[in-house]
Amino acid sequence: MRTLIANATCVLPEGTRTASVLIENGTIAAIDPTDAGPVDETVDGTGYVLMPGVIDDQVHFRDPGLTHKEDLHTGSLACAKGGVTTFFEMPNTNPATVTAEELAKKYELASGKCVVNYGFYIGATPDNVSELQKVDQTPGIKIFIGSSTGNLLVDEQAALETIFAETSLPICAHCEDEQTVRANRERIAGGSKYEDHSLIRDVEAAVVATRRAIDLAKRHQHRFHVLHVSTAAEIPLLKDHGNVITAEACPHHLLFSTEDYAQLGSLVQMNPSVKSPDNNGPLWQALLDDTIQVIATDHAPHTREEKDQPYPKSPSGLPAVENSLALMLDRVNQGLCTIEQVVHWMCEAPARVWDVVNKGALKVGFDADLVLVDMRKQDTILNENQLTKCGWSPWHGVTLTGWPIKTWVGGQLVFSDGKVNADLRGTAARFDHSRGGYWNHTL
Repeated sequence: MRTLIANATCVLPEGTRTASVLIENGTIAAIDPTDAGPVDETVDGTGYVLMPGVIDDQVHFRDPGLTHKEDLHTGSLACAKGGVTTFFEMPNTNPATVTAEELAKKYELASGKCVVNYGFYIGATPDNVSELQKVDQTPGIKIFIGSSTGNLLVDEQAALETIFAETSLPICAHCEDEQTVRANRERIAGGSKYEDHSLIRDVEAAVVATRRAIDLAKRHQHRFHVLHVSTAAEIPLLKDHGNVITAEACPHHLLFSTEDYAQLGSLVQMNPSVKSPDNNGPLWQALLDDTIQVIATDHAPHTREEKDQPYPKSPSGLPAVENSLALMLDRVNQGLCTIEQVVHWMCEAPARVWDVVNKGALKVGFDADLVLVDMRKQDTILNENQLTKCGWSPWHGVTLTGWPIKTWVGGQLVFSDGKVNADLRGTAARFDHSRGGYWNHTL
């Protein structure tokens, strides 16, 4: 299959300019070919922006075990619609992905379900270092330094020291200090309203755990990625560590605050919690000055029935993969950032952080994971139009300008004209760190 995307505004590593991109055999065969030769399809890119596919390094697709909320197929459909061509999924499924056997099972499960590329973290427990040492078909190790499901909480210092000292894969962590969270919860008798969630999972809980994890990474010189930074107070901790320590922010921490509980209630109940409005600006500035390198979603869906329960029965998490790129493109149109910065945060930087080869940039020889964007398109996020299985968005009713209109994965058109080609399930690629990145599961 040969496809020519002609005369698009292309966000290239060396700069943004009008160019034509030739796709052949799943890769970018040429940029501005002098003679493209016969092609199967020509897409007129005039007036549109062509960018690399988004790499979302933090999602929860609930498969296996919690598939009434989401599954790998529906999650990947939502990705394709949103311009996300690669996702990395977290280990807190049921059963948890904490052994090489469970990791292999999850890859096998995904091979017949996903229409976009996929990778799965292995989760750390207090006593599974031998499992963490034997796997390589994963982007990295996930540690929950704070409450989680099953046996995924790793809070004891000795266990953390062992993980950082005796493993080689990159580590990422959910940083909320468990002792601080428990003390806060006890102080307010468990809480009774959604706003209490941000009092329990407060700034101190995040700062204490982030400082602790960074100290471990620095002493052991172990590559470490701070997930979902939620507070201005964490930002100074992230500076001046070279490539050893990287960090990310999520749309909900950039755009929501404790003031949104009044209207949205549990729909903005997250771990880490949303914080006071004076944290939003510094988080955005940290992206602009590259203290925080990555934007990811922490897509964590629950049904509305579950979310509508009174606090503290209401679960934490919200869906975001099909709207995250549009949320950032809208910021471009507002003049708050550039399209090049969005590509850096959502494509180039996650590829670099997680050693994803041949993805994250428009370059000859790279995989043809591409998104065509209409920066003039206005559309309103509506619950009834969401592809995520949970069927709602905290941004319901919000109108954005700038939307993905076509998505290619490995050169195959998976989203176009508002529709996802679900028949392409099983054709995407999987991650294998031992091979330096992605390879097709059929090889």
